[in-house]
Amino acid sequence: MNDLFLREKEYDFLRADRFIKENPICLLTLGGSYAYGTNVEGSDIDLRGVYLNSKQEILSMRCKNKPYTPSDSDSVIYPLKQIIGLLHNSNPNVIEILGTREEDIFIISEEGKLLKDNVEIFLGSDAVYNAFLGYSQNQLRRLKNAMARDSYTQSEKEEHMLESIQKRINTFELSYQHIDKDLKLYIDDSSREEYDKEIMIDINLNHYPLRDLKCMLNEMNEVVKQYGKLNHRNRKKDEPHLLKHSMHLVRLYLMGTDILTGKGIRTYREGDREFLLDIRNGKYTYEEIFEIANRLEGEFKYAKENSVLPKKVDEEKIAELVMEINNKILQK
Repeated sequence: MNDLFLREKEYDFLRADRFIKENPICLLTLGGSYAYGTNVEGSDIDLRGVYLNSKQEILSMRCKNKPYTPSDSDSVIYPLKQIIGLLHNSNPNVIEILGTREEDIFIISEEGKLLKDNVEIFLGSDAVYNAFLGYSQNQLRRLKNAMARDSYTQSEKEEHMLESIQKRINTFELSYQHIDKDLKLYIDDSSREEYDKEIMIDINLNHYPLRDLKCMLNEMNEVVKQYGKLNHRNRKKDEPHLLKHSMHLVRLYLMGTDILTGKGIRTYREGDREFLLDIRNGKYTYEEIFEIANRLEGEFKYAKENSVLPKKVDEEKIAELVMEINNKILQK
């Protein structure tokens, strides 16, 4: 893809912005649908990238750790310090930046090439599985919540919400102290006038870390909050967004499975492009999409159990890479 669009006014920040002059970009690439190969007419052109922390920031240990987001363009450019942490956790929105095609890259410096060429050191099966499963289930939850709004009775909605919460609980073992049977969720008669049935919780804990419990309850509450946000949705208006969520749900499972099976980070979904566009264009019913997602989740879990990746990332290699990049900045 050529870079003619970068001459448009909204990308003037690349030439004249003081911030960019002080914090040079080491990697700038396409993001979003153009990077995945799932763009349609009217799709936004998103840019994603990495900028280097300055010499002064490195020496003073006061490195910027928030992304730069120019207001006039759909661009997100992460500082090196922040992106290292996000890559360490296999954040799907960030890890895909290092897997875009060569023809989709606009800027890549020596430091950016070091980051891109060494992406495998950030790939641990635990982190990849946890991150991609979490993002996939978030997309699935949005879809099921929307469907529930249209046809379920109140008690059926509680059952659906319980299923979503239980999926979130299944990921807790990767982040919190073991809880297993000490926490039980179930549906029972409600004492509230507005509910026939309601989700109930039983907890039996002794000497359990308070912070872990708080975080788990917050995660479960987040599912309930997201469910409520769709309470008054406009189906006709939201349909394109729901189909887009469906496509990303499938894409995340496919991409995560690729990584776990040693195929690398393949941001551009060449072999899956038509399939993904068919989902986006509404050629599958939501019931069919749920069946596809269920099958892909099974394949994703199998890939985790049989992954060729190391279980954990190599902390020492990551530290060595960061030092090498920062040394190059200091020597300039």
